Amino acid sequence: MIGYVTLGTNDLPRAMAFYDALMATVGTPRLWHTDTMAAWAKTRTDPALCLTLPFDKQEAGVGNGAMVALKMETTAQVDALHAKALELGGTNEGSPGPRGSSGFYAGYFRDLDGNKLSAYVMAVSKPADVR
Repeated sequence: MIGYVTLGTNDLPRAMAFYDALMATVGTPRLWHTDTMAAWAKTRTDPALCLTLPFDKQEAGVGNGAMVALKMETTAQVDALHAKALELGGTNEGSPGPRGSSGFYAGYFRDLDGNKLSAYVMAVSKPADVR
């Protein structure tokens, strides 16, 4: 159902360098960019993560409570993406690890503009009820 999400930035070249390096960690290339926007996804038909300079020419800001969750295939990818984000200057918002008992595994970070992201995987299937 989700086609793409956009995050605001005030410095598109800096943000593109951050996301080029970050997304390369999990094999997701930048598909395209213009003077005001860029997008990363594995194919043009997959949901994309986009960065944009605000259309209204005002300062980009972070949405309180807003977050983009990036679906990974393995816990190792969650760990690698989170570590790369911090290496590139992002900030830790929650180290990778299991959350609850449902098998959900995630790490949380903010990019250089303060946008919050999560890398996650449903690592372990929840056991079926035994009757």
